Amino acid sequence: MSKKFALKGRALWLAFAIASVSVGQAAWAHTQQHGTHAAKPKVAAPAEQKDWGIAGDAKKVKRTIEIRMNDNMSFAPNQITVQLGETVRLVAVNAGKVLHEIVIGTPQELKAHAEMMKKHPGMEHDEPYMAHVNPGAKGDIIWTFNRAGSFEFACLIPGHFEAGMIGRITVKQGK
Repeated sequence: MSKKFALKGRALWLAFAIASVSVGQAAWAHTQQHGTHAAKPKVAAPAEQKDWGIAGDAKKVKRTIEIRMNDNMSFAPNQITVQLGETVRLVAVNAGKVLHEIVIGTPQELKAHAEMMKKHPGMEHDEPYMAHVNPGAKGDIIWTFNRAGSFEFACLIPGHFEAGMIGRITVKQGK
């Protein structure tokens, strides 16, 4: 074996090793950012004001609303009404055989997020206004609706949103 060939082989091996480490680090970083789409316990995140409210404090929950999800791509109930300033526990019950999720937002935000999910179907997103629920399981969202208006909740798993898996939230001022 010539010296030139041996050096070329070592250079290729080194390039391959560096590329492998880079790909491995990128995959690790992606996993840390997005993980898998399986339900996990929520980690407390700093409350961030959204157009549709802010993460709620479990001690301030005024009522619990159960929302069932099924493989017919629907929610029951598909419309809820809350009072401005009310902190609610939404219990998402997956009565289906596939993973579903519930994500609260404005119609525009949900549509944009659904488009992103189509491009990155394995992407996990874990915010206080969403719950990923495995078949036969439950997930909670504790949310303070401190903005009046009409908002939505939806399942953004690719195909589910497009099939109409969307519900409505009306936040009313006063009683």
